[in-house]
Amino acid sequence: MTYDTVIASMRPLLTAEIRAAELRAELPGTALDPGDLEQAVWVRLLERLGTQGPPADPAGWLRETVGAEARLQRRAALRETPYGLTATAADPAAVDPERRALTHERDRALRRAVSRLPGRCPRLIGALLSPQDLTYREIAGELGISQGSLGPERSRCLGCLRRILPSEVALTARRGKG
Repeated sequence: MTYDTVIASMRPLLTAEIRAAELRAELPGTALDPGDLEQAVWVRLLERLGTQGPPADPAGWLRETVGAEARLQRRAALRETPYGLTATAADPAAVDPERRALTHERDRALRRAVSRLPGRCPRLIGALLSPQDLTYREIAGELGISQGSLGPERSRCLGCLRRILPSEVALTARRGKG
């Protein structure tokens, strides 16, 4: 049996398994795309064909793989945050006036410290903090330096910034603790 015939024979089974997964409520409400799920299963099949050959029980293998991929994608969807979200109630600093004021004060202290940096550092750190989310190529072009020297320059500037920042500004963010 060739790989083409294996794939051709599994196509209707895969479509049926994805529909069954939707009916079992594995997909609705999770922002999963059945096309993404199908593609992930095909990738897993191709990986398997390259190492182990076709599955002995194609229907059972598809059932297990569709379920596993649906769970993986559901978990990934729960961890992802779409771009362009505005401040919401999930962000306490957005709704709590005291936290908002503290955040603004910390940002002002950071901007003051950046302005006291030597040489090109204020422009470099300013570009890194820019809301435009510039790429390294764009930052290097703006500063007139090579893209390869941007990393070491950034490290040097961040080291200077760490020495300038007052300890109370650096300690306001509790890393990883809520």
